[in-house]
Amino acid sequence: MQRKLIEEITLLASVVKWTTYAAIVGVLVGCGTTVFLTTLTWTSSQVGRYPWYYYFLPMTFAVSSFLVAWLAPEAAGHGTEKVIEAVHKRMGRIPFKVVPVKLLATVITLAGGGSAGKEGPCAQIGAGLASSFASLLRLDDVDRRKLVICGISAGFATVFGTPVAGALFGVEVLVLGQMFYDVLFPSFVAGIVGYHVATNLGVQYAHSPICVLPHMTGWSMAEIILLGAWCGLIALFFIEMMKLSHRSFDRFFKGRLLKAVVGGGVLVLIAVFASPAYLGLGLDTIDAGWKGTVLPTGAFFWKSIATSITLGCGGSGGVVTPIFFIGTAAGNLFAHLFNPQYIASYSAIGMVALLAGAANTPIAASVMAIELFGPALAPYAAVACMVSFLVVGYRSIYPSQVLGMQKSASLPVITGKPVGESDAAVVSLREKSLIGIITKLFRSRNLKDK
Repeated sequence: MQRKLIEEITLLASVVKWTTYAAIVGVLVGCGTTVFLTTLTWTSSQVGRYPWYYYFLPMTFAVSSFLVAWLAPEAAGHGTEKVIEAVHKRMGRIPFKVVPVKLLATVITLAGGGSAGKEGPCAQIGAGLASSFASLLRLDDVDRRKLVICGISAGFATVFGTPVAGALFGVEVLVLGQMFYDVLFPSFVAGIVGYHVATNLGVQYAHSPICVLPHMTGWSMAEIILLGAWCGLIALFFIEMMKLSHRSFDRFFKGRLLKAVVGGGVLVLIAVFASPAYLGLGLDTIDAGWKGTVLPTGAFFWKSIATSITLGCGGSGGVVTPIFFIGTAAGNLFAHLFNPQYIASYSAIGMVALLAGAANTPIAASVMAIELFGPALAPYAAVACMVSFLVVGYRSIYPSQVLGMQKSASLPVITGKPVGESDAAVVSLREKSLIGIITKLFRSRNLKDK
């Protein structure tokens, strides 16, 4: 009896402890996100008054790149990737100076027309604040790591207004195919508290319930599966473009200034000859897709190129907002080609499905569909997200994400390694052929059936 009493008191004390810690992290991240979003909105409105603002992109990238290099090299790249790296390699230790530097560098990049996202900075700001809070309390490395994961969740939740999906994203994105259940409760607390703090401080979020949905039939389900596969292929294209951009800039253009000039110049050409809509966050295009507007056929392609160049040449920002743009455009194009009456719903499904594939977070993406578009979209979004997740294979927009599962027994992979250090599936020579893989797949199934 005494043992059971001690056990329950210990568990209750743990709940109180993590409720308190996570709530404080939520408040800090909610305030930090509000400062970032408010600054970004004001700066973008000032710069946006000049239609030729993107001609200064080479200078914009140069300022952002040198600012990060001089003050906080840890703030380089897209923020979520750096936080994942810190969680796996440094037990979540992130210098506080990353917070203001990442905020300023991203505002400069986005306001100047760089194609990047706002979630990465918020995740890195949230993780940096959580790490500093852990240092203030002199917590051990295990507790620090938990708080940093809470910071990721709260940052994602507060930037998009999706507290549940944000909490799930923080515990799902770290390891492909596994979730950190020991951090799930505090992540929920941090995400929900951060969301309400940001809302009470004036941050507004775009939620758009989808009214026109396909009827659940065999053909509609097949169509959703095809949409998921299409989004998985587009996610794979985006991942490879990001890799190619970083390798190309590092190999052919030595020096930050040269990278900034070349990258900014290419984006200016895209704006002039394609459309300025592919610069910046692209929220207007995303919103138009949700409302059923037919988007340009090459929208997903140009946004992928613009984002890859922005982050490859030294710009600062995240990748999820561009993923939303690319996914919305991909779903929009699919609907326009195969079923135009569902352009709005397929655009919404495409958005979350591409996130599921590119980030390997199908559960968080499915829940996000519910929070943003309503529960009626859930069955379709969940199927598309899982298909996209499987089609992408052992690749991720976050190279530091650790492989935690095999997506197919016919494509075995060594788990426990970062995605960026694994060359897709580790298979034998015979199984590297398409025929060999398919043969093994069906043979395995037949043996199982017997």
